[in-house]
Amino acid sequence: MEKIRLSKLMSEQGICSRREADKYIERGWVFVDGERITELGTKIYPSQKIKLDKAAQAQQHGYVTILINKPIGYVSGQPEPGYQPAVNLINGDSQFVDKRFPQRFSPMHLKNLAPAGRLDIDSQGLLIMTQDGRIAKQLIGADSKIEKEYLVRIKGSLSKENLALLNHGLSLDGKVLKHAQVSWQNQDQLRFILREGKKRQIRRMCELVDIQAVGLKRVRIGKVKLGNLPEGKWRYLLKSERF
Repeated sequence: MEKIRLSKLMSEQGICSRREADKYIERGWVFVDGERITELGTKIYPSQKIKLDKAAQAQQHGYVTILINKPIGYVSGQPEPGYQPAVNLINGDSQFVDKRFPQRFSPMHLKNLAPAGRLDIDSQGLLIMTQDGRIAKQLIGADSKIEKEYLVRIKGSLSKENLALLNHGLSLDGKVLKHAQVSWQNQDQLRFILREGKKRQIRRMCELVDIQAVGLKRVRIGKVKLGNLPEGKWRYLLKSERF
């Protein structure tokens, strides 16, 4: 059995992100088979037991994850000329006030907050931003199987044969797409459920069957729904909620 870099193994086991793992190791917050590890680059066997110090556990417990109902015109990640990043929507005034979500905004929650997945500038709906590397890996890791659900308003005529192709049979970037669930929501709107997230995937899928996606809204990621969160507002993910 070959040894693996400790930080990589911690990420693979869902303990934390690799970047967080390196920080924890530097601070002496990681134990392997009861021995404190402080040297970056340490390699161990996959069968060895990894445990975090209580200080690391407390830090993880304090991480927040935020749900935003992103309007059209905001970018998910880095700012682009003439457009604002979605993180600019997060402040005390724009927080969704509801008795089910009692936690109040703190500027500390903006530190190291990053999008866990993209939502294109011309799309709207549920965007997740998190301080927690475990959640980021769960949602956008290479082996993620989390469903994403979208309502897509279309222009053009869609045959039964092409609807079947949207479900399975299309390729993008030279690779066959995973099975999707695509069905009619109403006479001009489709419901897409995907388990992958290639760049502008739904719009490109529509183009391949000679229709145009003229409106796209993400309404669910895993078990977490957009629900009644107003456009431009945000809320914290509850500790009881799971993707």
